[in-house]
Amino acid sequence: MLLEFCAENFTRVPSAIQQGAHRIELCDNLAQGGTTPSYAVIEQTVNYANKHNATVMTMVRPRGGNFVYSAIEHEMMKKDLNIIKDLNSHGVVFGSLTPDNLIDRSKTKELINLSADMEITFHMAFDEIPKDRQKSELDWLIENKVTRILTHGGLEGTVFDNLSWLKELVEHAAGRIEILVGGGVTYENWPQLAESLSTDQFHGTKIVPLESIQ
Repeated sequence: MLLEFCAENFTRVPSAIQQGAHRIELCDNLAQGGTTPSYAVIEQTVNYANKHNATVMTMVRPRGGNFVYSAIEHEMMKKDLNIIKDLNSHGVVFGSLTPDNLIDRSKTKELINLSADMEITFHMAFDEIPKDRQKSELDWLIENKVTRILTHGGLEGTVFDNLSWLKELVEHAAGRIEILVGGGVTYENWPQLAESLSTDQFHGTKIVPLESIQ
C-alpha cells in the first residue's frame, strides 16, 4: 500500500516519512486547496525525500478558487513547472478546467509536455467534472500519459459517501491509470477503504499517525 502525505510545508515531512508515508504531495495554502510552494521548500523537501526513500509530487497552482485559469495564470504555471522540474521534484500535481468544468485540453497538454519524465497527478479538479463526463475525460488523461488522478469521488461528503462511484472509476480505469483516493482519508480508515476499493494508494493530511495533527 502506498500512502501519500499532503504537506503544507517542510515542517511535518520528516515525521510523516518516519511514520510510513511513501510519497509527499507538497503544496502551500491548504485552506485554499493547495497552491505552489516556495522553491526553497521544494528543494529542501526533495533533498530530504531522496535521502529517505520517498518521492515528492509538487503542486502547480497559482491561486485558490476555481480551476479555470487565464492565459496569464497559465503562463505562470508553466514557469513554475519548469522551475519545479529544475529542482528535481519527482512529479507535479495540476488540473486545468474549462468554464464548463471539463479538462482544458490545450492548457493541460502544454503542462503535460513540459513535465517530461516527471510523474503527473491530475488533482481534485477532476471532481468538478460532471459525472457523466468523468469516464471520457479519464480516458483522455490516459491517452496523454498522465500517471494518476486524485479524487474523492464527488464534490459532496467524504470518500465513504462516494464509494460506489469510486468503484466505477477504478473499474473503468482498469489499471491504465492510477487512482489516488483522498478526501477524509486517515491512517485510521484507509485499511477499511482498501477492502472496498481496488486501489493501492491513499492520500491525506492524516494518512499517517502524527501526534501533532491528530
